[in-house]
Amino acid sequence: MTDFWIYLKIGFEHVLNLNGYDHLLFLMALTVPYAAKDWKRLLLLVSLFTLGHTLSLFLAVLEIITVKPSIIEFLIPITICMAALFNIIRAGKPGKQDSITFVGAVTLFFGLIHGLGFSNYFNHLLPGEASDKMLPMLEFALGIEGAQICIVLLVLLIGFIFKTLFRFNQRDFVLIFSAFVLGVVVPLLLQNPIWEK
Repeated sequence: MTDFWIYLKIGFEHVLNLNGYDHLLFLMALTVPYAAKDWKRLLLLVSLFTLGHTLSLFLAVLEIITVKPSIIEFLIPITICMAALFNIIRAGKPGKQDSITFVGAVTLFFGLIHGLGFSNYFNHLLPGEASDKMLPMLEFALGIEGAQICIVLLVLLIGFIFKTLFRFNQRDFVLIFSAFVLGVVVPLLLQNPIWEK
């Protein structure tokens, strides 16, 4: 049981580590279009994201798929930019919410990309046979899911504060928050070593 808490804590702290804030930025971009009343939809999206990166982490640990870390480090900020740009384009648009099938599929795909980024970290954390990594990997994934839910709740709280105390409407809140995410991630994308090749 002690190992369970160790890997759960490592997964939790890995997401909340401010030095690796790309995960935080993606979750912010994923959450910002929603309010607390949308909690079921958000829980589904966050769970799909977790499923995606757990699946790709699993496949990478078993060495079924391998992708150069430099490519993944380039693709991760692209996923964040795409999520933030989608928010900006959709902000304030009348009509029903975007299809959960479309948003869910994209979120799952983005989770696959982010999970490949976790695979290098996880393999350094726990060297050895792939079969010995399965249970720790699931415990690690549970920690990641817990941290993600905390981030989602924090973004929802910030949204509530901005909308009630500062009288922001939903459109303006989405635009400002998404622009902030873009402002942080675009320099990461432009400074990526892939441009030097």
